[in-house]
Amino acid sequence: MHNHILSLFLFASPAGGQTPNQFIQLVPLVLIFVVFYFFMIRPQQKKQKDREKVLDSLKRGDKIVTIGGVHGTVAGIDPDKKTVLVQVSDTTKIKFDRTAIANIDKQESGDKLATKE
Repeated sequence: MHNHILSLFLFASPAGGQTPNQFIQLVPLVLIFVVFYFFMIRPQQKKQKDREKVLDSLKRGDKIVTIGGVHGTVAGIDPDKKTVLVQVSDTTKIKFDRTAIANIDKQESGDKLATKE
């Protein structure tokens, strides 16, 4: 009885002379690949496409935070070189790659910042 249960888990035949079906042996590998695709690869691709859309919608005046923690405002965008000119103070502007932008804080209106009750 123990031999039959073990053979079911290993996809082997209980009789020693018979060879197991090779298609059945590939089923667990295919299932593992499908699980990895739907739970890891596909969501990562979707997240990357969303990030590209956000970076493509970047415009002057957007407040950003870089992956290095630099806070600033977009002063200019160079679409050919994929760089962004970020103003961090009144006199300082720094050039960053678009991929260095971690967060974009878009404000709809400056009036919404100060609320009075």
